[in-house]
Amino acid sequence: MSRELSDIKRVAVLGAGTMGPGIAQTFAMAGYEVAMWTRSEETREKAKGALRANLDTFAEEGMVAREEIDAVLGRIAFCASVEEAVRGADFVMETIVENKDAKTELFAELERCVGPEAIVASNTSALNIFEIVPDSLQPRLAIAHWYAPPHLIPLVEVVKSEAAPEWVESVTVELLARCGKTPVTMKKFIKGYIANRLQMCLNQEVFFLLDNGYCTPEDIDLACKASFIPRAVVLGICKRIDFGGVDMTTNNFKNKSYIPPNILDVPETLKRMEAEGRKGVKTKKGFYDYEGMDMQELTAKRDKQLFEAFRLAQKFLDDPV
Repeated sequence: MSRELSDIKRVAVLGAGTMGPGIAQTFAMAGYEVAMWTRSEETREKAKGALRANLDTFAEEGMVAREEIDAVLGRIAFCASVEEAVRGADFVMETIVENKDAKTELFAELERCVGPEAIVASNTSALNIFEIVPDSLQPRLAIAHWYAPPHLIPLVEVVKSEAAPEWVESVTVELLARCGKTPVTMKKFIKGYIANRLQMCLNQEVFFLLDNGYCTPEDIDLACKASFIPRAVVLGICKRIDFGGVDMTTNNFKNKSYIPPNILDVPETLKRMEAEGRKGVKTKKGFYDYEGMDMQELTAKRDKQLFEAFRLAQKFLDDPV
């Protein structure tokens, strides 16, 4: 068995929580028929509202014609069961909660009802999905790891099962590219993939600085936004080393110019924030105070600024240094 991009007509998205609606929207905007499944009626209704709100923002940004919104939404159907959602699906995208038992149960159900030619992909952010998916699904299994918000962030990290042939990876990559994403393939699985591993390194240093009183969250954000983050849009990380000088980076390691913090436990700053119920925008308090703000308006403003930032990033991706 071998499949091509032209064979993909119908997509199933399993899970309608944080990631599912944006992923479903992305496939539907690319013209695919999408079937969504979630266990919770409350989650289903929230997903419908999120889809409409997201598409309204896309229309305001000129990314979709307002008169096409109903057609996009019309390509997304909500299903009462996994079996119904995957019936006739050519590509299955699992996006449920990051819980080993829940995913094990879902993939066991998929084994019983998914079509014999469908590619099966997981959005898992940390689990080694290849250790829990049934053997019968391994030859057509891949991870396609999206970033939140998935309808806006271009990156999707792709790694296929060792038992899967190359066409599983190539079709997955081609499908994502057709949907306007920037897929990056990995030669083999590692927990955290690329971007999350880099972010966790940053997070360790962030909390070392905060826990030890070197600076404030506002200082950190301003320093990042005024230096290496916009530079990385142009040069990335490895090419920046080329421009700065490989010898200089080598000397930094030799001279131990930087000694990373040894953080083995949850940082004290996070422990304190958790104890105080400061969970970020969802509780209207995190590092920043969002009291009195309309969260829907704030999210829409974030999305508009992300649109502008990624338009610029795409310009540099298309014409690199």
